[in-house]
Parts: sequence; structure tokens; C-alpha cells
Amino acid sequence: MEERSEESLAFPVRVFRLQEEENVETREEEVRVCRQAADQELSLLLRTERGEQQLVVCNAHRASVFQFTVSKEMDFCQVGGQSFLVAVGNTSLLLQFQTPADMRRFQQRLRRRDEATDAERDQTSSWQHPGCEVSCLSQQQSLLQDILRITTYQRAFLANEVDFRDKAGARRVYAVDSSPMARYTQTLVQSNNLSEQIRVLEGEVEEVSCPDLVDVIVSEPMGYLLLNDRLMGSFLHARKWLKPNGHMFPSRGDIHLAPFSDEQLYFEHYARASFWQQRSFYGVNLSSLHSPAVDEFFKQPIVDTFDVQILMARSVKHCIDFMETTEADLLRMEIPFVFTLLQSGLIHGLAFWFDVAYSGSKSTVWLSTAPTEPLTRWYQVRCLLQTPLFAKLGQTLSGTVLLVANNRKSYDIHITATVDQSGFRSGNVLDLKNPFFRLNFIPL
Repeated sequence: MEERSEESLAFPVRVFRLQEEENVETREEEVRVCRQAADQELSLLLRTERGEQQLVVCNAHRASVFQFTVSKEMDFCQVGGQSFLVAVGNTSLLLQFQTPADMRRFQQRLRRRDEATDAERDQTSSWQHPGCEVSCLSQQQSLLQDILRITTYQRAFLANEVDFRDKAGARRVYAVDSSPMARYTQTLVQSNNLSEQIRVLEGEVEEVSCPDLVDVIVSEPMGYLLLNDRLMGSFLHARKWLKPNGHMFPSRGDIHLAPFSDEQLYFEHYARASFWQQRSFYGVNLSSLHSPAVDEFFKQPIVDTFDVQILMARSVKHCIDFMETTEADLLRMEIPFVFTLLQSGLIHGLAFWFDVAYSGSKSTVWLSTAPTEPLTRWYQVRCLLQTPLFAKLGQTLSGTVLLVANNRKSYDIHITATVDQSGFRSGNVLDLKNPFFRLNFIPL
């Protein structure tokens, strides 16, 4: 039964072996590799056998070309826009997907399976396998080629030149990185003859020691819905190195939320559980698990973008001042809301996005992930209510969003909402660490 459900998620791929080595065995996992024609199109699927996740590639005759057991000791990395590198022992396999959207869906499925236990989940990021985001130069290339992201920081620096002393920017720069990327940073520092000016500190912010107080702390601690991955805590922890009257870039973050109506999204999400409505799946009646499956899918926030016409009220804003907020403040955040409806209809959930401000001595520069602005790598996030609520023009929707930090470097999202005039109530509890990527376009 499990194998069948995983095979339905197969992706067409091409596979390239970067090192010729067959029947590689390591202490933790086994890999079986067969030769293939260079132009042969294969099918990639994930399945679970005896509690272990198997990644299997099959040919047109459904014969296994290669397979291996997925484990946290393996190395995974995105390469370019639609390829994925898997390193196992002495063998490296490049999986080339037909579309970037296919690769994103595969990454999400792989991540979700890899997060079977809290211990494993503690090591993952929201969109990559452990280490992928920070240790792969291809990922760094993707970040550096994000023009909107890079130019926002550049504008913030140039608009506040007075905050960055001496020519070439600053007298001394400390670059803190806990990943293998620190070694690449050191290479760039040396090759650009900046060793006297830039010092690389390898380790966690909470562990390394900075020899001086600094004028400005620069980071990119934002995740989906601003807070996913909980990088903000380390960013705030770094304030111990900030001089009095120093600056944090970014300086503040605003989380926006607004009710939306999207019947297609609601039924599309509900239909994801239709597999479990079968009453004779190889003779087994699965329908008793349909309701739990629906509940599970509805716990997933949806990462995508949308037309602002679906929003039913002006957004409510929750501000986080990075100069004042403490790490403890981030553990539990309650956002009350009261929306006055601008149109009648069904409220299917709440949409979220965020803005961050870079405030220096001379100017403030903003980066917005709003649906009215150019699309960013953070997209927007939508959280469905378990049951839609009907409201009329001019009525009010009130309630709270409670964000509770969990041990998976993310947050549980508790939503309660009431149409005040009718008393109808709905809500949901969602897991921000386990979003559903609904991306029908090429990601940034």
C-alpha cells in the first residue's frame, strides 16, 4: 500500500553518474547502480520500505536503474535551476528534472520524509537538505544572482554611507559563518587581498568570540513568513557585539496578514486526500483514513503567490523591532486582529507576507514580499481554515494568530477566527516547518 502511494509521485528525470563506481557500499547505506543510455528518460520515485525511505529510479519497463536508502549522512545539493546532486560514498549522481517545479516538489517530498523524527528535523532547513543551502556554491550563486535581494542591501549601504567607515566600506569586517562556506569566504578574502580588512570567524554566533564591538550588524535572517528556520534568534544574539547607537540591517520586520477567499485553492487542497476515499484498494477499504489525511494536509501552510483581488480586507501588521526584541520574545508571539470585510463571500483562510526595513543614519530602505510587489524567493504564505466562514460586506472578522516556537527550528501556527455579527467560528493549527509548495511557475 505504501509503495503504491509513493509511485504515484514519480518524476521524469535524466541521471548522470559523475563517478563510475558500481555496487558502492558504505557502513550506513547501500547503493545499487546500473548503466544506462545517456539519452534515456527515467522515472524517479520515493517509497518507504521497512520504515526507511528509498529513492528509486526506474526505466520505461519499470525495472530499477538504481536505488538507495535515504539517510541524514548523505549529501544533497541543488545544482542550477532544475538539477539535484546526490553524493553517496564515492559516487555522485546528478538528477536532472524536466522542470524546476518538478524539482521543488521532489525536494519538498524528500524533506518531509527526512523529517520523520524531531531529531532529524532539527537539522533541516525549510527548503533544503542539511548543509545544502550553506555549503553548495551553486546555492550561493543562486543567492548572489537574486538581483532584488542583492540590490536592496546595496541600496541600504550606499544610502547610509556614513555608517560604514573608511574607503572600501569599513575599516574591519567580521564575517561569521558556521558552515563549510566559511572556507570559501576565506578563499575570496585572500584572493581579493582583503585579509587585513576582513576576518572570517567560523562557528555559531552563540559560540564565536568577536574581538571588537561593531558599528553595523548585517545579516539575512528571514525565512518563510519571516520567522521560519528561526535564524532571527541568532541575529538578535549578535547584538551583544553592537556598539551603543549602532545599526542592525535589517532593523525591523513587519508581518502582514489578511483574510482571503479562494475556493479553488480550498478544494484543490482538500482533493489531495482523495486517495484515501478508495473503498477497494487491492481489496482494502481506505476510507476510514480519509478524515485524518485531510487534517494532515490542512496542517500545511501553502507557499505560493496570488492575485491581491482575493484579499477580503486590508492587512493587519505586526511589528518586530530587531533593536529591541529579545530572543525570548520570539518564542511566543500573539497577533490579534480585527478585519472589516470589503466584500461579501467565503473566507477560506489568512494570507501572510512580510516587509523588512534597513534603517541607517541617513535613510531607510525597504524589502517587501507583498503580493503587490515583485515576487521574491520568500513568496507569500497562506493558511487555510478548517471550515470556511461566510461574512458580508462591512462585517468584522476577529481573532488571533499565535506563533509558538517548536524544537524543529520553526513555529506552530494557531489560528482562531470569528465573524462577530453571526458568531460563526473557525480555526486551524499548522506546522510552518512542513509547508506545501504550490509553485506553478519557475522559482527565483
